[in-house]
Amino acid sequence: MPTIKDWPEDERPREKLLQRGPEALSDTELLALVLRSGDATSGNSAIDQGRVLIQRFGGLRDLAGATVTELRSIKGIGPAKAAELQAVFELARRFGRSPLRPGDRYTTPQAVFAHFHERLRDHKRERFIALLLDSKNRLLREVGISEGSLTASIVHPREVFAPVVRESAAAVLFVHNHPSGDPAPSREDLDITLRLKEAGELMGVRVLDHIIIGSEGYVSLADRGLL
Repeated sequence: MPTIKDWPEDERPREKLLQRGPEALSDTELLALVLRSGDATSGNSAIDQGRVLIQRFGGLRDLAGATVTELRSIKGIGPAKAAELQAVFELARRFGRSPLRPGDRYTTPQAVFAHFHERLRDHKRERFIALLLDSKNRLLREVGISEGSLTASIVHPREVFAPVVRESAAAVLFVHNHPSGDPAPSREDLDITLRLKEAGELMGVRVLDHIIIGSEGYVSLADRGLL
């Protein structure tokens, strides 16, 4: 069976990239460069392997959110290739983030969304994060609170406010994602936010916002007057 090495040189993905730039390559060809080799048992080339991945997951966005187990379910994708694919997509997510560093001041929900969107949009489980702020709304620390379905038992005020007390934070805002892609707040979202706001008031800590991240947008509960 012919391999990529048997193709005309200007049609091979690596040579094509070097001659015409990465934008000239299709998604399948770019994946082939990451994979480097195909599946010897089936005779598939790296191009064939890239095409199978695109077809199986429906596009790069869903492929980027695939787990190692899901990737390894594809014939010819072993632990090394699965790790390489996840590394590439994680680099892309990190590059796409707007930096949010300790000392940065919280100004708008849009800034928080810009930072967390690429990081959270592909997660298949809900992640709940607290941003601890000082009296001037400057970031002290980011704290991961929970991962899983958002329930009152998982996001408990005790777990949320323990790091707030340790850091002597004056304010806090919450961020979590909806794996469904729809950022509209659920009843559980509203109930948990109310409990956390009431706990903050008792402790003298301002709860500034709860921002829910979806696939293409976000909802700020503060902007909606729900805080």
